[in-house]
Amino acid sequence: MRISQQFLIFCVVGTIGFVVDLGVLYGLAPLLGWYGGRVASFWAAATTTWWLNRRFTFAAGATRARGMGMGIWREYGRYLATMLGGALLNYLVYAATLHWLPGHGGAALGVALGSLAGLSVNFLSARYLVCRRDNKP
Repeated sequence: MRISQQFLIFCVVGTIGFVVDLGVLYGLAPLLGWYGGRVASFWAAATTTWWLNRRFTFAAGATRARGMGMGIWREYGRYLATMLGGALLNYLVYAATLHWLPGHGGAALGVALGSLAGLSVNFLSARYLVCRRDNKP
């Protein structure tokens, strides 16, 4: 699959992750606040996008990794670890947006802007570090 096709699918998967992110954030914000809820919501979104990306976006790389002995939990941990760069950028943009525009509207805008900010970092990390075709055990 060409990189442009992968990127398009990655963006569709990211949109699904965005919906999960917002849903979990708004569900947990009354209990954990906007910042604590965002940590949990990002983890839920990252888990969702990992599963969808390994199934659709980077299926060939994920299949090869499984064939070479990389267990599913190892792959999941590796995915989350490589997403930390994008996650940090995402969270910083989210926090800055929420600082300038507090409340429900600021939270939604912050998640959207943070997701866009981390998009390229996360795509490149997933494509070249987690789901590449030459993964070794």
